[in-house]
Amino acid sequence: MVVRLIAGLAALSLALFAAACSDPGDSAGENGAEVLRVGVNPNFPPMSYYGDQNQLQGFDVDIAQAIADRMGRELELVPTEAAQRVPFLTSGRIDLSLGALTRTPERQEVIDFTIPLHTEAMGVLTTAELDVDSYEDLNREDVTLSNMRGNNSVAVLEERLPKARKLLVDGNADVVRAIAQGRADAMVENVDFFIGFTKNYKNIDWVVLDDPILVEFCAVGVAKGNDALRQEVNEVLRELHSSGVVNATWEQWYGGEMTVPIKPEDLAG
Repeated sequence: MVVRLIAGLAALSLALFAAACSDPGDSAGENGAEVLRVGVNPNFPPMSYYGDQNQLQGFDVDIAQAIADRMGRELELVPTEAAQRVPFLTSGRIDLSLGALTRTPERQEVIDFTIPLHTEAMGVLTTAELDVDSYEDLNREDVTLSNMRGNNSVAVLEERLPKARKLLVDGNADVVRAIAQGRADAMVENVDFFIGFTKNYKNIDWVVLDDPILVEFCAVGVAKGNDALRQEVNEVLRELHSSGVVNATWEQWYGGEMTVPIKPEDLAG
C-alpha cells in the first residue's frame, strides 16, 4: 500500500478544501483505493515520530498501515498532536485517531471508540533526587509534576494529587526535559510512552516506581455515529490481536511486552 503524508500547511489546506467539496467516503488514492486518513502524533516516539528519512514511523504507524491493508484502503497519515485528536475527528479532518487515545466517558460524549488497541498503565517517573516510595508521596506542595496539555492524565493528577503543582508543556519530550532540567520533580503517566526520552539525559539517575497506579484502555477514535467504520475496524483489530500482530509490533518498538496486556475478554463489543 502507498503511504501518503500531508506535511506542509499548504498541502493540508488544499486537502481540507477538497474534502469539504466532496464526500470523504468516496475519496480515492493514486491506486484507485479509498483513502483512510489516520491521525498520528509526530512527536511521540516510539508511538509515532519522524525518522532519519523524515518519514513517520513507530507503533502507531505500523498499526495504521496494518489496518489500512486489511481494509483494502490507501493509508494517508495526518500529523495530529495530542490536543488535536478529538477536534480533528469531529471536524472530519481524519477518519481514525491513534496516539494513545484513552477511552474516557468525557470523550465518548463527542467521539466513538473501537475495542482496545493497547493499555496504558499509569506510573511514576522521577529521579533519585526525589525521596518517594509511592505516588501518594507526590501529593505535596513542594512537588511539581510535569505533563502534556491534552493528556487525559492531567485530570487524574488534579483529582488524586491536588496539592502538587502542575507544569503543563506542549510535547512528550518536553515532559521529560522539564524533569531533567529541574523545572519539575516527576511525571505521572504511562511510563512506557516516555521512558525513551530519558536516554537523552544520561547524567540523570532516573527512577520508575514499581506499581501501576491506574490501568486504562487506549482505543482507536472514530467520528461519532460512524458505526460502519467502527465495526469494520473492530473486526480488523480482533484479527490483529488474535494473530499476535499488535503484541509483536509493541515489542518491536518498545523493546518489551506491554506492561498490562490486552486479554481476549477485553475485545468484546
